[in-house]
Amino acid sequence: MQTNVKQTAHELIEQLNDQASWDDVIYEMVLRKQIEAELADSAAGQVTPAGDILKESGIQE
Repeated sequence: MQTNVKQTAHELIEQLNDQASWDDVIYEMVLRKQIEAELADSAAGQVTPAGDILKESGIQE
């Protein structure tokens, strides 16, 4: 998944309220980056099924 980073950054900033801090801006940017990376992993089939994670953690489904 490829996005126009500059345009996406503008859109994220526009969605923040007028009292947003630099920390708010950074948080939103990092969150967006992480989500895009996880979506790319998912699209590439690089995921672990939830059931496997539960079993590894000793949690029953």
